[in-house]
Amino acid sequence: QGQLVESGGGLVQAGGSLTLDCAASGKISGDNTMGWYRQAPGKQRELVATISRPGSTNYADPVKGRFTVSRDSAKNTVTLQMNNLKPEDTGDYYCYLKYIRPRYGWTTTWGPGTQVTVSL
Repeated sequence: QGQLVESGGGLVQAGGSLTLDCAASGKISGDNTMGWYRQAPGKQRELVATISRPGSTNYADPVKGRFTVSRDSAKNTVTLQMNNLKPEDTGDYYCYLKYIRPRYGWTTTWGPGTQVTVSL
């Protein structure tokens, strides 16, 4: 339960678009938040965007207006649509899930990551 699998990374030219998808296994019920973080070479992992189960979104300032996060709560999936990509968007993108796991309480899980490379 709660294992994450990402897809959709790749190489794109600056100004292009990519879509990242992530699916969580098992039944995820109750309040939860899904989203994306990224880590550039030599830097710490940072927030990209998150979306709660009711649909409230949160974006990092550098991606506002260019990225859109959405989810399908019935399927436990989250999508990140990335437009007008810039070289500084290059990095490993990690799917994120925070949920209430039965008998364990609030639990955070991460996907293995998918690489995004934006060239000039």
